[in-house]
Amino acid sequence: MRLLIIFALLSCIVNSLPLLFQDWSFQPLSLFNFVKKDRLIKLSPTIYQLISEDDKLKLRKKNIKFMDITEQIPIEEAYERGLVNKPNAFSWFDSLFFIGSKQVTHLSKQIPVYNYPKTTKYNSEVKELYKNIDTDLMFKKLSKFTSFFSRYYKSESGAQSAEWLYNELEKIIKPVNDKVNITKIHHNGWDQFSIIVSIPGEIEDKVVIGAHQDSANLILPSVMRAPGADDDGSGSITTLESLRLIIDSYNKNLYKPYNTLEFHWYSAEEGGLLGSVDVFSRYSNAGEVVVGMLQQDMTGYTQGSIDANVEPHFGLINDYTSIDLNNFIKLIIKSYNSIPYHESQCGYACSDHASALENGYPSAFLIESEMKYTNKYIHSTLDTIDRLDWDHIKEHVKLTVAFAFELSLAKELH
Repeated sequence: MRLLIIFALLSCIVNSLPLLFQDWSFQPLSLFNFVKKDRLIKLSPTIYQLISEDDKLKLRKKNIKFMDITEQIPIEEAYERGLVNKPNAFSWFDSLFFIGSKQVTHLSKQIPVYNYPKTTKYNSEVKELYKNIDTDLMFKKLSKFTSFFSRYYKSESGAQSAEWLYNELEKIIKPVNDKVNITKIHHNGWDQFSIIVSIPGEIEDKVVIGAHQDSANLILPSVMRAPGADDDGSGSITTLESLRLIIDSYNKNLYKPYNTLEFHWYSAEEGGLLGSVDVFSRYSNAGEVVVGMLQQDMTGYTQGSIDANVEPHFGLINDYTSIDLNNFIKLIIKSYNSIPYHESQCGYACSDHASALENGYPSAFLIESEMKYTNKYIHSTLDTIDRLDWDHIKEHVKLTVAFAFELSLAKELH
């Protein structure tokens, strides 16, 4: 009994130490909890760590971005490859201070270089579609999407919201459902599925437009309401409306892609990009070619910019993204939009574009503004639809449709 008390006291002392161990290569860890560290994450392109589900939530609360790759690399394989150090049960030092992460040589695949268009070619066709952008319809759809108690990927309502979204997509593609494919991507460990709508092109190279469908309240994700109007309800509805416009053009024989065009709605972004990691890992394992991926995570909040006396603008993320694809997006914005872009940074694995990049696919991330002006109400009950600017969301729709047209019709990318 005395020995157990001593062990418990030592564990408490270790976990009560001040923040002397902020270097991720050396983390204090409870003596009795280290065996529960069964999730493998990446904190940067070169730093891996073993943590628990509770630790993941703590990282999210601290706004520390990561990618959960447990399903892609089993723990034993991570030990064998030297990605993380294996705990030594016979070492007091390792028991009290388990070195749970390690910096290794970057293992990500090389990103191909493509010849993205230097000029736009379809201005008249694309701008004709802008006449049909329906913000009232988007408001209606987002009102329903945010009415689910939470879209947290492990919750029953999160699975229900995915079913609702899938049904809405089926309605959109119904006029062309013999030509356009819709697929549920089921994941291991939770019920909320990802969704892919694919418009086949003349070749199988893919252009991907993505958003994440889940939401989370970081106080108690499994208990508290998370409307997720901006994060990422706004991006999901932006992508939904863009698909509606393109399907209408496709149905009227006004558009047929050369490169296959896909629209993705990922599950479990809030759990460490779990859904998109699974999707792009499958693509990589199958040898799929993705010539460009655009992620939009939060497209509707402008009050932060307004309060700072800064013009409404797109936030174009320039770290951990493809420089060449970013330059193409700059061309799209200058040609098609009435607001400018401001470059910004968000760190490693801050949204699903990182999953594409991790698997060797060029990707870009466009958000509602520079990061410092983005919505501060996310991950709470206050991320509500009344805080959104529908003129701004409309600009994101315009950009999405233009990006889809110009890149899916580009024939000389290789």
